[in-house]
Amino acid sequence: MSNKIERIFGKNLFHDEVMKQYLPPETYAALQRSMTGGEELDPEAADVVAEAMMKWAVERGATHYTHWFHPLTGVTAEKHNSFIELDGKGGIRLSLSGKSLIKGESDASSFPSGGLRANFEARGYTAWDCTSPAFLKEDNEGGGVTLCIPTAFCSYNGEALDQKTPLLRSMEALNKHALRILRLFGDTETRRVITNVGAEQEYFLIEREFFEKRWDIRLTGKTLMGAAPLKGQSDSSHYYGAITDRVARFMNELDEELWKLGITAKTKHNEAAPCQHEMAPVYATANIACDQNQLVMEMMKKIARRQGLACLLTEKPFPHVNGSGKHNNWSIGTDTGHNLLEPGKTPYDNAQFLIFLSAVIRAVDKHAALLRLSCASASNDRRLGGYEAPPAIISMYLGDDLIDLIEKVKSNVEQPERALTLRFGVPTLPQVYRDSTDRNRTSPFAFTGNKFEYRMPGASQSISECNTVLNTIVAESLDHIATRLEMADDFAAEVREIFRDILFGHERILFNGDGYSKQWEEEAARRGLPNFTNTVDAIDALKYPQTRRLYETYGVFTAPELDARYEVLLEQYTEQVLLEARVAADMARRQVMPVCTEYMSRFAGWIVASRTAGLDCSAMDDDLVALDNACAKLGRRLERLEKVLRLSLPGDKKAAAVFARDEVLVKTQALCSACNSLERLVPRDLWPMPTFDDMLYEGIE
Repeated sequence: MSNKIERIFGKNLFHDEVMKQYLPPETYAALQRSMTGGEELDPEAADVVAEAMMKWAVERGATHYTHWFHPLTGVTAEKHNSFIELDGKGGIRLSLSGKSLIKGESDASSFPSGGLRANFEARGYTAWDCTSPAFLKEDNEGGGVTLCIPTAFCSYNGEALDQKTPLLRSMEALNKHALRILRLFGDTETRRVITNVGAEQEYFLIEREFFEKRWDIRLTGKTLMGAAPLKGQSDSSHYYGAITDRVARFMNELDEELWKLGITAKTKHNEAAPCQHEMAPVYATANIACDQNQLVMEMMKKIARRQGLACLLTEKPFPHVNGSGKHNNWSIGTDTGHNLLEPGKTPYDNAQFLIFLSAVIRAVDKHAALLRLSCASASNDRRLGGYEAPPAIISMYLGDDLIDLIEKVKSNVEQPERALTLRFGVPTLPQVYRDSTDRNRTSPFAFTGNKFEYRMPGASQSISECNTVLNTIVAESLDHIATRLEMADDFAAEVREIFRDILFGHERILFNGDGYSKQWEEEAARRGLPNFTNTVDAIDALKYPQTRRLYETYGVFTAPELDARYEVLLEQYTEQVLLEARVAADMARRQVMPVCTEYMSRFAGWIVASRTAGLDCSAMDDDLVALDNACAKLGRRLERLEKVLRLSLPGDKKAAAVFARDEVLVKTQALCSACNSLERLVPRDLWPMPTFDDMLYEGIE
């Protein structure tokens, strides 16, 4: 198996070794300068790179290429062009020019823009991101092979219409100010500071036949109605349990397809809920990690379909068991291989670590609302909190050792070195060195040894948004710290003073306890921490003056781009809530009500026949009354929802989102609750759709 991994790993990736093989040395050197130093690639070199990239792709069966980008839809987009060109002699030749490699044109009229351009202004441009390797997509069902070129996507006037452009801008901002800090500490070797990301991806697998029979899953990605499963997940038997053969086949094929793309799929296991699983890769540079995570989600769905399964990536596909998230593990490193969030054996004396740690503490406290916004969606609102995911309150977990260090720094007490070992009390078991922090699964933002784990993003969301926020807010804090250090007369004293000032000024964000508890919610309110329980309120963070100053100062978003994102997020929330309402109403009207009415009629006939036979029907009478009452409740709630859906939305985007949240969503949930009650009163073989017990406990599990 190890030989197989080495043989297939990166076979569909235009990685560094392939570049060396296909490019002349001078072109390879020029491309490296462009990738690492930001130098513009001259047209002649671009032509050589394009020709080499095409040759490599064609040798592997490619017939088309596409600029692959991340519009504000949450999924990727691509427009395919063949390599065919006329040769002027009545024949054809295969060609990819440097111009076509570097720049593409796409019809941008149907992508979300938030008003940056009118619908009739269709032109949009894609620009090659040379820092993210091109790759090949293979379609195993006859769709051929396509060369995919990762690109940014902007409007005719240059405004960002995608997720990649702001992320790349934020990486540049953090690099600039982190280098200032490192130079002050005497580091003259580092040329670039990068953020590394590892995105753990949770997902559900169900039988394809169940997916096809559930209109709510097919149209919204999740179940909108369903009685709680009889078993649930309280015994935790699925978590880290033995992987069934069916799931193992899916995971093995997923590993192989990801390895071909150079994605370092590393870990796989069963998650807490039945039919829920997780995969995790090795870390990659932030923008590459974001590209790869989009490919992971796409590949999961494609492989599941091939194997007769359906992969559900929505945050809360089943209301009565845990939902799915995406743990965004984030760290800061140098191009020389040094992790700037590594405490070392004596973190008390590691001044550079303390400075970078304090920058993150300050950033998270100052801009907690932006972090919350970065994972906001109608689906994720239903996952956050509830003993399965971090609460909507942003706090930071540092672990007992670092909190102890902080208290000693604040009080100027020396920090003795402590042995971090565990003994199991069994002679044959080895001595184990424990990490400097425990893992707190209730914390939204936890330090886990030499990185931070941001646990709030939803399973279906692009991680570009949260990493853009993290990079930008930490860049702002590093700028603040560097400015102080550059003006200091006593550098060592100023380092310690900065750390103390930040700790005293921002310690409210630090919390090592149970984030699920009611007591923490009350304590967080006393500390003045924001608590945005829904997306509509969270979106307001884009209107804060400090948000606009932050993004404009560090060149991540312009004011028009921020206004556009505000509009897009509100529209997407409203559209999602309305879609779910329409689907729920349709299912209730055309599936649930006919079945319940027919069953009630049949039940009444049984009572008449039984009474004619002289039987006591009092218990049956009670059941019929209960069924009739439940049907009547369903009818009333359905009528209320359909009445609301017939109303015109307010013209103002915020007012429309508030209406969707307070009127449509509430009535949708009430309708679905009525359907759930009826499910318990109607025989299984008559119920018009697969139940949670069917989907979660039959088939692949």
